[in-house]
Amino acid sequence: MTLVRVLARPLLASSFVLTGVDRLRNTDSTASALRPTLDRVAKAFPSAQSLTDNEKQVAKVLGAAHLGAAVLLSIGRFSRLSALVLVGTSALNTIVEFNNADSSTPQARKQRRNQLIKNLSLIGAVLIASVDTNGRPSWAWRAEHFAEEARRNALALGHDTRRTARSLARDTEKRLKKAEKAVRKTASNAAGS
Repeated sequence: MTLVRVLARPLLASSFVLTGVDRLRNTDSTASALRPTLDRVAKAFPSAQSLTDNEKQVAKVLGAAHLGAAVLLSIGRFSRLSALVLVGTSALNTIVEFNNADSSTPQARKQRRNQLIKNLSLIGAVLIASVDTNGRPSWAWRAEHFAEEARRNALALGHDTRRTARSLARDTEKRLKKAEKAVRKTASNAAGS
């Protein structure tokens, strides 16, 4: 891991760790802030009604997912997956905060806009982290090259098999000719005696 990754991941994750801890500590306020968004989700997706009914449970799950993913990102474990989890939970957090923010005064609207921009910037940073391969090739690249290597090996095996089969055929033909000569010699010796 490069020095930049060693420093950048914990710095990026620190905000998300604090947000996750805050959500877990203040589940009631998080749940009440989530309620309008959960109601919209329930209207849009009636099959999700059972998930959206218990806002406290949703708040706890989101807080735990946020905290767990942030910790994993900061220590560099499952960083791509944890970054994707953070994108999802942060996007939901951004929507909830924006909808619940005060917009009655120009100063409040400015603060609401600044918070939105900060959240979107963090989501962008986490999106970049989600595609970071840490200097290693991606799974798609590995799979493509594995398939190409398997194809080359199969071709080489086929070539070797054909060469071996031709060699065996020549060897068998030589042995058959020797055997035929031996049979003729034995037959002529038996007929001549």
